[in-house]
Amino acid sequence: MNRLVARLPLIVAVLALAGGGAWLWRANGATEVVMVAVRQGPAVEAIYATGTVEAEKWARIAPVVPGRIAEILAFEGDSVREGQPLARLDDREARAKISELEAKAAYWREEVNRSRALAERGIRSKEAEEKSRSEYNQVIAAISAARQRRTDLVVTSPLDGVVLRRDGEIGELAEMKDVLFWVGAPRPLRVTAEVDEEDIARVRVGQTVLIKADAFTDRVLEARVDRITPKGDPINKTFRVRVALPDDTPLLVGMTAEINIITRETADALLVPASALLDGMVLTAEDGTVAAIPVRTGIRGRTMVEVSDGLAAGRMIIAAPPAGLKVGDRVRPK
Repeated sequence: MNRLVARLPLIVAVLALAGGGAWLWRANGATEVVMVAVRQGPAVEAIYATGTVEAEKWARIAPVVPGRIAEILAFEGDSVREGQPLARLDDREARAKISELEAKAAYWREEVNRSRALAERGIRSKEAEEKSRSEYNQVIAAISAARQRRTDLVVTSPLDGVVLRRDGEIGELAEMKDVLFWVGAPRPLRVTAEVDEEDIARVRVGQTVLIKADAFTDRVLEARVDRITPKGDPINKTFRVRVALPDDTPLLVGMTAEINIITRETADALLVPASALLDGMVLTAEDGTVAAIPVRTGIRGRTMVEVSDGLAAGRMIIAAPPAGLKVGDRVRPK
C-alpha cells in the first residue's frame, strides 16, 4: 500500500503528460493532402466517335431479278469497268421463253404476209390483216421483254473500280436483296462516323481528326472532316460525318476506326488535375492552412483541365481535396 501511494504522483504525472500530448496533437492535427504544381502543356478538346473505313466511290451490287448463280465472272481484287459482267444467273428458262416467242413471231410474220396478199386479192378482209399484224406486234414486244429479262440475269458493275468483296457461290439462289459484289475505287478512302447530336454543332468541315485502329495500335493517323450530313437520325440521335483519308493511309476498306475530332486546341495551356476543381475554385495551402483560389477554366479533358485565369505556372495546389476539407482547415503535404 505504501509503495502504491509512493508511486501515485508519478502515475498522475504520466497521465497528465499523456493527456497534454493528446490535446497538443488535436490542436496541431492536420489533414494530409497531395500537392501538385500547375503545369504547362497542350490542351485539346475533341469529340469522340467510331466509324467504318469505306471507299469514296463504291456500290453494293445485287441482282435485278432473283435466280440461281450459274457463273462467277469476277473475283476479289479484280479491276472492272462500268458495264462489265460480274456474274451470270441461270438463264435456261429465259432462253427457252425467247425461242418460243421467236417461233410465234415467225408464224405471225407469215400470217401478216399471207393476210396482206389475200386482202389485196379480195379473198380476206382488211380487218383480218390488221388482226394478224397486231398479234405479230404483241409477240415482238414480248420478245423484247424476254430478252431484257435474260439481260437482267447478268450482274454487271455500275462503275469503274476494284472488286472489294464477293459473296455467293455457283448454285446458290440469289434474291434481289442479296448483295453479291462490293465494287469501289481503291482511292480515295474515307471514314464514315456517327456523331451525337449534342456534339455536332461543334464539328466543322476542315477540322483535324485523329484516328486509331486496332490494326495499327502504335500509330495515330491524321485526317480531315470532309462532309457533314445536314439531316440527322432522329432514332439514334446522331449525324453522319465523312472524314477524308490521305491517299497514303494504311487503313483498309471495312476496318473499324476510333476518331477524335479536334474542335479546340491550345498549344501552351496551364493545366490542373480535373480532381482539383471544386465549384470554380482550387484549394491551396498557405502556412499550413487551406485557402481557395477562384479560377476560370477552358478546355476540359478526362484527367486535366485548362485554367485560363487565376493561376500561374508552378503554383502548388491540392490535387484532390478530401471530402469535407474547407478553407481554414490545417493541412500538411504527404
